[in-house]
Amino acid sequence: MTIKVGDRLPEGTLSEYIEVETEGCSLGPNTFQVGDLVKGKKIAIFGLPGAFTPTCSAQHVPGYVALADQFKAKGVNEIWCISVNDAFVMGAWGRDQKATGIVRMMGDGSATFTKALGLELDLVARGMGIRSQRYSMLVEDGVVKQLNVEAPGKFEVSNAETLLKQLG
Repeated sequence: MTIKVGDRLPEGTLSEYIEVETEGCSLGPNTFQVGDLVKGKKIAIFGLPGAFTPTCSAQHVPGYVALADQFKAKGVNEIWCISVNDAFVMGAWGRDQKATGIVRMMGDGSATFTKALGLELDLVARGMGIRSQRYSMLVEDGVVKQLNVEAPGKFEVSNAETLLKQLG
């Protein structure tokens, strides 16, 4: 069952590569409970098939990085990119995309959270395993307020511009 507007995000964990050690977060991969991260926050989340892939690297991530200040101006506390990759890959990709400190690059290495959302994409036949569909959503205090899921092979509704317009 695919998540829909009005649903609460499922329980789950995501991993993030931490570049700078802080209290409570050590350098390297850290695992976070989604429920703890979303409490009391407005978060723009976008999911995509994979790090370092063409559309994801050329359009999807750069759009959210470029418009991050506009999201913040509309009350968004954080922007997350979720992909079925490990925290090491997501950290490297975030550095490559100049997203560090702007977009949280969250790894869902085994696709567990993506499957709980009902947004997995089977690319086994193409040698890529189980991945994520391309989507964007706005989540407030853990509840989905907007959801945009792309048709297979498309990049039309999950871009930063569309989600930004939906914020009003």
